[in-house]
Amino acid sequence: MWNMMCDVMPTISEDSITQRSSQFSGEDANFEQLMISMLDERDKLMESLRETQERLGESEAKLQEVEKERDSLQRQISANLPQVVQNCDGTVKKYYTYELGKKSQHECYILKDAVHEKKWY
Repeated sequence: MWNMMCDVMPTISEDSITQRSSQFSGEDANFEQLMISMLDERDKLMESLRETQERLGESEAKLQEVEKERDSLQRQISANLPQVVQNCDGTVKKYYTYELGKKSQHECYILKDAVHEKKWY
């Protein structure tokens, strides 16, 4: 049986195996270095993504806080604005209101018992 296998199988030179393995080991080393570089780059990008997501979360939280503060100030201005008009004593007084981020200037006058407003936008 052994003799039959030797007849069927071609002989392989050991020198050609050594040459092939050294050729593949050079290619394998290049491939391995490429994979390491790609994994390092991926790790850097993932870290950058995490940092950016954290900053985005902090910015969104700050935005919500500022919007709440803006709404609170808007309510305070709206609550106090009628008092300013009611307290006009006949002299020209200026007050400011903020509507959707735009500043509006108002003057109030008292003529007899009526209050008239003149608005500029």
